[in-house]
Amino acid sequence: MGELWTDTYKYKTWLQVEIAVCEAQAELGIIPLPALAEIKAKANFNPQRILEIEATVRHDVIAFLTNVNEYVGDAGRFIHLGMTSSDVLDTALSLQLVASVDLFSCQLESFIQAIRYQAQQHRYTVMIGRSHGIHAEPITFGFKLAGWLAEMLRHRHRLVQLRREVAVGQISGAVGTYANIDPRVETLTCQKLGLEPDTASTQVISRDRHAFFFQTLSLLTASLERIAVEIRNLQRTDVLEVEEFFAQGQKGSSAMPHKRNPIRSERLTGIARIVRGYGVAALENVALWHERDISHSSVERVIFPDACTLTHFMLVEATDLVKHLQIYPENMQRNLNCYGGVVFSQQVLLALVRTGMGREAAYEIVQHCAHSAWNRPDGNFRALVSQHPLIIQQLSAEEIEACFDPHYSLRHLEDIYQRLGI
Repeated sequence: MGELWTDTYKYKTWLQVEIAVCEAQAELGIIPLPALAEIKAKANFNPQRILEIEATVRHDVIAFLTNVNEYVGDAGRFIHLGMTSSDVLDTALSLQLVASVDLFSCQLESFIQAIRYQAQQHRYTVMIGRSHGIHAEPITFGFKLAGWLAEMLRHRHRLVQLRREVAVGQISGAVGTYANIDPRVETLTCQKLGLEPDTASTQVISRDRHAFFFQTLSLLTASLERIAVEIRNLQRTDVLEVEEFFAQGQKGSSAMPHKRNPIRSERLTGIARIVRGYGVAALENVALWHERDISHSSVERVIFPDACTLTHFMLVEATDLVKHLQIYPENMQRNLNCYGGVVFSQQVLLALVRTGMGREAAYEIVQHCAHSAWNRPDGNFRALVSQHPLIIQQLSAEEIEACFDPHYSLRHLEDIYQRLGI
C-alpha cells in the first residue's frame, strides 16, 4: 500500500493520464499520430529533477510537465493540450484510490476467511454472553465470530460501492466547461484508464466523493477497533477466555516478567482513532470556494497516504491476530458456571411461569436466589434453586436440571450460521 502513495507512483499516474489524453486526442485527429508515437516512446520523468524545477516555479504540475518535456522534446507541446492541472491531479488521484480500494478488498477477503475458519472451529464452543459487561446468557465463541463475519461482509459490499464512487475522472479544463478541450477526449481518456467521466466537475472532482472514501475507511476501522476491544476485554486476567498469540522470546513488560499484554489489539484501537480524525478533515474539504480552490490539497497530501496505509496495516494486523488467536474453552466453561450458573436465571424463571406461577412472583424468587449467590466465593445459584421450597413445589429435579443446560439457549444457532453460509 505504501508504494501506491510514493512520489514516484504519483508521477507515474500523472504520466499515465497525460498519455491517455494524448491518445484520445490523436484518435480524434486533434494531435498528429507521429507526435503521439514520439510522446509514448520518450515520455519519462525524474522525481529529483521535478523537485529541483518546483523549487523555482513553485507549481508541482508545471515542474512535472517541464521535466517530461525535457525527455520528449518538440512533441511535448502536444502534452497537456487544453487541460488544467486538476485534470491531471484529480484523475490520477482516482487511479490511486481505485488501486487502494482493490488492496483493501483483497486483504479484507483474507480477514473474512480467517474469521470464517475460527467461526467454524468454535461453532459449539460454549461461553458466556455479556451485556453491559455483565454475564448474561450462554452463547458460543463461534456465534461471537459470526457477528464479526457479518460485519466484515457488509464492509466487503461497501468497498464495492466505494470503488464505483471514486473511479471517476475529469478532463474538462479550467472551471470544468470544456472550453478548450473536447468532451469526447474526457470520455475516451476515462475509458482507457478504467474510469467513468465525472458527471459535472468544476475544475476539480467534488470532494464529497473523497469524503465518502474517508467515511468508509472510518467505518471499516471502527469495526476493526470493535473486534480489537473485544479481544482486549476477553484477554483480561480475570476473564482470560482468549489471548493474543505470544511469540517465543516476546516480553510483555520491562518491570513485570509475568505480563502478556494485548498490544496488537491496543495498537488497532489507537490507529482507528487517527483514521476517524482524517474523516473529519475530509468532510471539511468538501466546502471549496466557488468552482475550486486548493485548501483541500495540503490536507490530502497527508490524509490520503496515511489513512490508506494505516487502514491496510490494520487489516493485515487483524487478519494475523484472529488467525493465531489463542482460545481457552476451559476458561469459558469456568466463567459460564460462575456462582453456580446464575446466568441460567431466565430459564428457571420461564420454567416457573410455565407451571402457572405469576411472573412477578417467579421473578422475585429467582432474583433472590441469584443475588444470594452473586459475587460470593461460595455462592451457588443452582443449589439455592434446588433447595428453595417454592421452586421445588413447582419443578422436579429433572426440570431444574434442564434449566441449566446451555444448549437450550443455542438451539437456533444454526439459523444464524446458515444465513452466513458457514
